Amino acid sequence: MPRADPTTRADPATLHWASTAVRHVARVTNMLVAARRFRIVGGDRREAAVLHDLLTGLGARPADAADGTAVDQLWCLGTPDESTAAVETATTGRAQGATLLVVDAGRHVPAVDEDAAGPTTLARPGVLGVPMLSDDVFLVSTGRDAEDDPAAAARIRWARRSMPVSRAVADELRQDGLLRGTRIGVSLFLEPKTAVLSLLLRDAGAEVVVYAHADETDDAVAAVLRAAGVPVHASSTATVAEQRALALAMLDTRPHVLVDDGSHVVRLVHQERPDLLPTMLGAAEETTSGLRPLRVLAARGQLGIPVVAVNDARTKTFFDNRYGTGQSTVFATLDLVDALDPAVRPDLTGGAAVVAGFGHVGEGVALVLRALGFRVTVAETDPVRALQALFAGYAVAPLTEAVRAADLVVSATGVPDTVSVAVLRACAPDAVVSVAGGVDQEVAVDEAVAAGAVRTPVGRKVERLALPDGPAVLLLDGGGCINITAAEGNPIEIMDLSFAAQLGAVRMLVERGDELDRAVVPIDPAVDEATARVALAVFGAVAAPPGGTAVPSGSRTDGPGALAARPVGLAAQPVDREPDVRTRRFGDPT
Repeated sequence: MPRADPTTRADPATLHWASTAVRHVARVTNMLVAARRFRIVGGDRREAAVLHDLLTGLGARPADAADGTAVDQLWCLGTPDESTAAVETATTGRAQGATLLVVDAGRHVPAVDEDAAGPTTLARPGVLGVPMLSDDVFLVSTGRDAEDDPAAAARIRWARRSMPVSRAVADELRQDGLLRGTRIGVSLFLEPKTAVLSLLLRDAGAEVVVYAHADETDDAVAAVLRAAGVPVHASSTATVAEQRALALAMLDTRPHVLVDDGSHVVRLVHQERPDLLPTMLGAAEETTSGLRPLRVLAARGQLGIPVVAVNDARTKTFFDNRYGTGQSTVFATLDLVDALDPAVRPDLTGGAAVVAGFGHVGEGVALVLRALGFRVTVAETDPVRALQALFAGYAVAPLTEAVRAADLVVSATGVPDTVSVAVLRACAPDAVVSVAGGVDQEVAVDEAVAAGAVRTPVGRKVERLALPDGPAVLLLDGGGCINITAAEGNPIEIMDLSFAAQLGAVRMLVERGDELDRAVVPIDPAVDEATARVALAVFGAVAAPPGGTAVPSGSRTDGPGALAARPVGLAAQPVDREPDVRTRRFGDPT
């Protein structure tokens, strides 16, 4: 595969085409780019090189057609005949259940003959199944808009097929019968992946009840869950007072375990239903911003239940925060901008971007922006993280200085008032301002309005925020968590890992919640390692266990039974010999 000349930048039109194509596929499939094996078929060599470099910059892995490496995605740019031959090769001898995504990315004319594939079915909006080829082959055309249909049941089925790690962990819970009689309250972004988690918990024996905030509720998904017998306390149109009533209604079912995102419901039970705390086994919290107030409560001696810090699991933080939020935030941001009327739409291709914060989320946002051709500057108050950003090849500057020439500003701190009024005043005119993850008022909108700022809608979830003594910026979704409120959240494969960690935390709480301190407690390291081994197998790789001895595929340490295996720690010492810790650098110690 030709590579783009590293000494030159891709022409803006080709870079925008490649960016739009990759974002389209990610949007209609809700799937991850990183780690997926891809092959580009035919097309103009320069266009193929730009697409290749973009995909690899996002962490995808090129597969060589000559060595027979299986692929996850075929990106078809050439003629329909070339594409047909590539699909035939890719499907020959393919393992059952291994998804193959065929992408018609023809820039000017279709590169795939859909009629030749036979009848198609709607797998989810924008994704067609091709049953005559295989139940595991799907077609996406970057030149065709997704069907205007919520298709919630189809989206839930699609998510489930791409969540093998969570399915494996839940199956262990089902076989163990551990959750029978346990009531679990799920308070997460209510979309297809959360529906899968809720149904897996139910099928494992738990009684499940769901709550979600209004701006995080997909009503069509909620309806599917209700039809499946899962109580759902959520509505996308609920007012703040109604949301409080819905959350309290969920708590009044007296859940034994809470699975939370942002710790809002965990804090609400302390504030409004403290009498429930003695009957609860604990909670699992999956966000950095949610753990901060819980740690304050614990330090004050006011935390009434153990809370497992799922966010701190390596299989969560290293992947969800970096690769998941990085991709979903940047893609959602650019999709909203591209959808604006040309009269107000800024051209961001190859522009300057500022990332506020360089934790795991900031790292991921910066990585994706750089892969898409942006010139990235990081603003970070922690000098060690700022140094890390510098070593990663980014410019580093204070936020108020960095935004002066930025076309795009993304806050990734999870700290209120990061983008303060002073920062807004320093922004370049028409700069786009977006928030990754985040908390309320990460962009100081209320303070800006109090200072006389005027808010004018200019498109879907985009408004012009004009300060009387400063520039007007384009603010996305009022400074909300853009990948959730304006898109479908993090990619399925990422949430598969995060939810597997959540399921591991649920096991911890049910097995020994009454033994844990009333504090924020770490997740069992064995959950992390076993989850990662299952995921490696899913992505077609194997890791040797400690000690360097390979483990046969399908064994208890890398198959669906992985979480029942013994905790993996340091390599075991021979039983007949204690470890020798004496130094030999200065000769034989004997």
